[in-house]
Amino acid sequence: MMPQRLPAIFFGHGNPMNALADNAYTQAWRRFGQSIPKPRAVLMISAHWFVSGTAVTAMPAPRTIHDFGGFPRELFEAQYKAPGDPAFAREVAALLAPLKVTLDESWGLDHGTWSVLCHVYPNADVPVLQLSIDETKPPSFHFELGKKLAALRDDGVLVAGSGNIVHNLEAYAWGRHAQETYDWAARFESTAREKMLAGDLEPLINYEQLGGDALLSVPTPEHYLPLLYVLGTKQDGEAITFPVEGVDGGSISMLSVQIG
Repeated sequence: MMPQRLPAIFFGHGNPMNALADNAYTQAWRRFGQSIPKPRAVLMISAHWFVSGTAVTAMPAPRTIHDFGGFPRELFEAQYKAPGDPAFAREVAALLAPLKVTLDESWGLDHGTWSVLCHVYPNADVPVLQLSIDETKPPSFHFELGKKLAALRDDGVLVAGSGNIVHNLEAYAWGRHAQETYDWAARFESTAREKMLAGDLEPLINYEQLGGDALLSVPTPEHYLPLLYVLGTKQDGEAITFPVEGVDGGSISMLSVQIG
């Protein structure tokens, strides 16, 4: 009997402190994990592994990477000890052939991955792999890779992305009073939602064509590109929903996008 097709999901991960928080975002992440069949593995595309080339983590016990600064000690002490799966890493590399995919044994799980998954799967009992984002490639490349990854959804794998549709740290209200959402951030997120619901993905792939709002919302591509992998896995007739909504600090969209 074929396993049930799993959804794919893009998480807006936001502040690393969400790893320790109990708030509307983390509660929604936990509900998502409880709402779907338990996967045999998670393949995560995180904004924070943005390098030259495509690689997949291939170690049996990936380390927890604390890739940030200026946060409380308890965040640096947090560990997420999900296993890896070297055999599955080789499956992913084969699936993406003829693209050269490095089997990586040095990276691990960065905060784009573990700060979310510690709520989705708090027992760390699902193997987790990360797929790097090749910084040298255009957005269309990442969308096409997502199409190749779609087959994993029928094989018990949760394909997930972690970033933020709107991610402008220069405009972020660090430590100040609650910041109202910037107009440009609200407009860009609204446009993205409308395009996704209409199935009009081309403008989202070539997002720079969406003008000034896009340039402010996506000043650098790494937090946006994981969304394109997830959109690439969408099959005909599948619904798109938004299980998590909100904007943090005026300029960080916490929107999650679920396919199926």
